[in-house]
Amino acid sequence: MTIKLKTPISEEEIRKLRIGDTVLLSGVIVTARDQAHKLMIEERPDFIREYLKESVIYHCGPVVRKDENGNWQFVSAGPTTSAREEPYQSDVIREYKVRGVIGKGGMGAKTAQGLKEYGAVYFHAVGGAGTLIANTVKRVIDVFKLEEFGTPEAFWVIEVEDFPLVVTMDSHGGSIHKEILEKSSKIAEELMK
Repeated sequence: MTIKLKTPISEEEIRKLRIGDTVLLSGVIVTARDQAHKLMIEERPDFIREYLKESVIYHCGPVVRKDENGNWQFVSAGPTTSAREEPYQSDVIREYKVRGVIGKGGMGAKTAQGLKEYGAVYFHAVGGAGTLIANTVKRVIDVFKLEEFGTPEAFWVIEVEDFPLVVTMDSHGGSIHKEILEKSSKIAEELMK
């Protein structure tokens, strides 16, 4: 059964999710990558705070264009590897009251602890499906730090509808990524003997 979620998302809703749950996400979310995460921790900007509260951060470097009316349109919106944000993610979740993180590849122990402590989950988005994911972006609400950071690293505030996701790290300590790493490490160890 697929679960429909819409931002803002309460901690109670998030804590009901378990690894393996499939979700269709709608509402306002924010793209943020390396420079954005660093800025959020080092400078704690207020301009993004209202958009992140009980919302979701998407690790994405979109491809965008302006239409004939001068409005931004997402052409591609595939996930980027989340591991780069590991030093910051738990602190960002706490500081901005974020309820979810979207990316690919999972995250580490510090983020897993933050998910548990602050009531958030990690959603896996399908890599290589950037154009399909872009179709779920209904509009660009705002963009911050575009000139300073460039298109991939800017904060894109977007409204999505039925963005397909899988919970791969939950607020109870469950992690599909950790399970796979443990199983594959065991098999590799056996093969090396």
